[in-house]
Amino acid sequence: MTRIVIDKTTKIDSAHGFNPETCSIEQRLASGFILLDKAAGPTSHQVAAWVRDMLGLERLGHGGTLDPFATGVLPLMTGKAMKLTKGILKSDKTYINVLKFAEEPDLEKLNDVIRKLTGRIYNVPPEISAVKVQVRTRKIYSFELIELKGKQAIVKIHCEAGTYIRTIARDMGLMLGFKVDLKELRRENSGRFNLENCVTLQQVADAIWLWKECGDSAALCRIIHPTEKLLMDMPYIVVKDSAASALCHGAPLLRPGLLSIDAKLSKGQEVAVFTSKNEVVGVVKMNYSADELTNMESGEIGKPAMILMEHERYPPQWPKQE
Repeated sequence: MTRIVIDKTTKIDSAHGFNPETCSIEQRLASGFILLDKAAGPTSHQVAAWVRDMLGLERLGHGGTLDPFATGVLPLMTGKAMKLTKGILKSDKTYINVLKFAEEPDLEKLNDVIRKLTGRIYNVPPEISAVKVQVRTRKIYSFELIELKGKQAIVKIHCEAGTYIRTIARDMGLMLGFKVDLKELRRENSGRFNLENCVTLQQVADAIWLWKECGDSAALCRIIHPTEKLLMDMPYIVVKDSAASALCHGAPLLRPGLLSIDAKLSKGQEVAVFTSKNEVVGVVKMNYSADELTNMESGEIGKPAMILMEHERYPPQWPKQE
């Protein structure tokens, strides 16, 4: 990603702020996330409730519902990171699935059905889902047959968020002429996060026990990631400490507050706002493109769409009115 440096003279002030990787467990609980490898059995809501109660939090959200029988990547958000839930829900997903056929399928015909179910398809939520049952489309980026053995197959599907794999299995049955059941489902990826990044519920419980009973928060700090990692794929700008403080107190973003921008930034785009210490301030909707910003010296250039940083981290740097 090409960057345009706006201000080369501003120096980093160590008096306020900190590198997110060094934040305390309390700061991570105020805004952070856990990547859980959900086991089969409980619902996503139940798992989130268990972790919430173990941590002693009032609220804890999850990004992307998995059926009770399903396993795999389930992000759990704490504190202000819950504001980013919608963005996580919109990220692409990858699933490994075990299908059971009522009859042994012909390989050539099965591959033809898979080809027809790749690309933009109709995907009607099943009646047991938590959303309104209506016709909608979803993008299937890839649909791969990994193994076929008798009446069972293992397939891998990379798809747009909100795709119902159970519906794809049903539609395969309609196209093949006999019933196809989804027997197992494992979410391999949710956006940029995969199973290698995940921990089990038992590992979470053990880390919480070490923190509460032994005063050792090291394991839990490794499990609860700083919110900044949720925004790594988003276009971003870097601002001065004074601009971070102003945004946290409800002010718009002004041109003198910029340090660097994405060279491809466009007007109307929502971008993540970071400080020079890599802390996320929030999300701002820009009023100008990168080309326009480089030719400006003053003026309002964006409005905050979401603030994630606490107000007290950077003190106000404008005169107080008497």
